[in-house]
Amino acid sequence: MSAVPPGPRERIPAGPPPPRPVRRPATGVAIRVRRDLFGRSAPRLSRADREVLWLYLLIRTGIWITAYCARWLFPSDPDTTDPGPVLASFARWDWGLFLRIASEGYFPGRGGPWQAGWDNREAFFPGFPLLLRAVHAVVPGWTAAGLLISSIAGAVAVVALARITRLQLPDAGAGQRAVLFFLVSPCAVFLAVGYTESLFLAVALPAWLTARHRRWALAATLAALATAVRVSGLFLAAALALQFFLSVRDRRELRALPWLALPALPAFLYSWYLCARTGDWMAWKHAEERGWYRTLHTPWDAWSHTWHGAFDHVQTTGYAFMFQAELAAMLVGLLLVGLLIRQRRWPEALYVGLSLCALGTSYWYMSIPRATLLWWPLWIALAARSMRRPRFRSGYLCLVTPLTAVFALTFLSGRWAG
Repeated sequence: MSAVPPGPRERIPAGPPPPRPVRRPATGVAIRVRRDLFGRSAPRLSRADREVLWLYLLIRTGIWITAYCARWLFPSDPDTTDPGPVLASFARWDWGLFLRIASEGYFPGRGGPWQAGWDNREAFFPGFPLLLRAVHAVVPGWTAAGLLISSIAGAVAVVALARITRLQLPDAGAGQRAVLFFLVSPCAVFLAVGYTESLFLAVALPAWLTARHRRWALAATLAALATAVRVSGLFLAAALALQFFLSVRDRRELRALPWLALPALPAFLYSWYLCARTGDWMAWKHAEERGWYRTLHTPWDAWSHTWHGAFDHVQTTGYAFMFQAELAAMLVGLLLVGLLIRQRRWPEALYVGLSLCALGTSYWYMSIPRATLLWWPLWIALAARSMRRPRFRSGYLCLVTPLTAVFALTFLSGRWAG
């Protein structure tokens, strides 16, 4: 018997709905997503992140090549036939203080600021030396341990910088450009040595990124870690607090307000520790005054003293050149603060402004070029400029790269730098 098709008034009983087609990524590769320090829901390592890390690896390799050449071409003794240990080029100045703190502590053998010839090591916050001591338990060489910390921290920092840039600038490639300008900046060599800049940025930039995602507890915790590394973490904490009050939407978010006090805790604990040993709550500040002339002066006095050292032929040529770099970096900072105020980016302007106030009110300027590495709004602003004016990128690289090479050789060959 043949089947008779249903008439116009007959209905077929409803069956189960057909399954929905599964959508797959256009590339055919599933993207794994997780919650991490860089946002509520971010790719573990996107293609843009990998490009940034590749750029970081190339530039870091270039610094190692420069260090190798400096050992052979610019030894401390021009008549030597031995270039010295491979890592000797990276163990300069402040590194010695970090090494002594990590290996001996702050007050070995009852030593302290009451002794003649004291090295004023308490001026340095304990975050980096503590981590250095921990890593040295696994890595035998102290210098190698310091370089390993800076290498890993630098990789974290550049990924975070690229992601912050991509949040602010919609242009494709903006994050990679910001990282490029950052990594070829004049003082970029300090990101590759056993100093605190890389480690500070590895926690400070994720702190700012998590704050942009309104994850205040995590942002404050990361800012506290930044304060343990450098006092600049307090400037970051102030910027986070201002960002919080400018972006709070309802009363429920105010529950996170107590977290904003957390970044001050490491500074308080360190001051308490120093007071217990020296009787001075501001021992770290007084150590800076004794060792680096960071006594309080008016901004115009600081500018005048630095100008005198730079151009009045009272310093050796190497020191005079560095004082000239200090003046140039101060001008860059002032222009950056003005730009941020014009763009009404108040938290970033506060962060950079506090840094300038701290560095620009000493007897003379010191370490401002190095401090530019910590001004992430600067590298974002340069990336934005290069997007609007295509020639800007080429001009920046042509003009800044020679300075970068000079600063790197100056440091790696054992001459004064920053």
